[in-house]
Amino acid sequence: MKKYIPRQIEKTLLRVAAQFPSVVVSGPRQSGKSTLLRHLFSKKYSYATLDDPLTREKAISDPKMFIESVGEKAIIDEIQYAPQLASYIKIAIDQNRDRKGYFLLTGSQQFTMIKNLGDSLAGRIALLDLLPLSYEEKKRVGLIFGASMGQSGFLHACLKGSYPEMAINPKMDRQRWYSSYLGTYLERDVRGVYDIGNLRDFQRFIQMLASRTAQILNLSSLSGDIGVSVNTVKKWISVLEASHIIFLLSPYFESFGKRITKSPKIYFLDSGFACYLTGIADRGQLMRGPMAGALFETFCIQETVKMLVNRGVRPDIYYLRTNNGLEIDLIIRANGGRLYPFEVKMTQTPNAFMAGAFHKYKSLFPKLRIAPGRIIYLGAQNIQLSRDSWAVSFDSYMDLLLTSKNLDRYA
Repeated sequence: MKKYIPRQIEKTLLRVAAQFPSVVVSGPRQSGKSTLLRHLFSKKYSYATLDDPLTREKAISDPKMFIESVGEKAIIDEIQYAPQLASYIKIAIDQNRDRKGYFLLTGSQQFTMIKNLGDSLAGRIALLDLLPLSYEEKKRVGLIFGASMGQSGFLHACLKGSYPEMAINPKMDRQRWYSSYLGTYLERDVRGVYDIGNLRDFQRFIQMLASRTAQILNLSSLSGDIGVSVNTVKKWISVLEASHIIFLLSPYFESFGKRITKSPKIYFLDSGFACYLTGIADRGQLMRGPMAGALFETFCIQETVKMLVNRGVRPDIYYLRTNNGLEIDLIIRANGGRLYPFEVKMTQTPNAFMAGAFHKYKSLFPKLRIAPGRIIYLGAQNIQLSRDSWAVSFDSYMDLLLTSKNLDRYA
């Protein structure tokens, strides 16, 4: 029997299941969606997965009978494979609007599900995301390297990735697992759902994009390098975003007339997958290679996104780059509109010079409510660099995100 790892989203999921007739949990393949639902609800719910070809055929050919057959409380896995079910789920819910937690649904394709289910079940459905294991989830069950995130801990976590099957099995062949994952993703989640054209070109595109994680999205450059149209690149980016492979970090626009970069930055949501796609196979390649800094930044952003979505919060996060050279890696907008700027530095020896961007940020945008800046680095101590800037360990940064109140700890 596989070891169950408690998930941070459990309380949020239980709460919305008691409030809404239906809940959709979306997330990438193998992130633990069905494991989570079956762990929390299996005693009172039937279970059906549309990953199974026979079950999927029944759902597609006779959706009305399928919904009747699963009963009053059901977990339906990979709902995107049978969009025909949406209208019959709506009918079943409308017959008893007071019933909560009627259908618990999962899917690996966010946009497809929201289009087919959101339109039919507006006001009757709660949407949650489940990403691979967060750093905090692994830390709570002893699945991280060392007591805290130092350089060795980062190298281990970055290469290993965050998918549950990899985390709980230390003997798992990382290269083989990710190779199988990529193949399954391309065949089932891409070819089976989207008309993306040449699958080989799409795989080359994913690999190229992985080499540009933590960079600003340049559609024209990608189009030229891969040999496809800009519109095709846009479509492929949407597919990767919908299937939770990448996250697009938007630029902060409230600039009071200042010229800023307006394209999003690309981040892979699993650093291990990004390492696999770029051919980084061991700690030496990661540490001494040209992508070390980008992958540490990717790791910090992916864990930020996980921490927020696990609380049921839409990530209100941004980056900033102006035409005069100012760049802030991460800006978190908290309740009330206060802005918390962060820089990510792959160093163990932070200094006051690294905090220069924070001072420039405040001077350029005096009308914004900007909190003291913080540099996330690979050390264990929190260090005050200046009157309004700190260097904080990765673990301290995670603690800051646990509640919004914690963001003011070093204010």
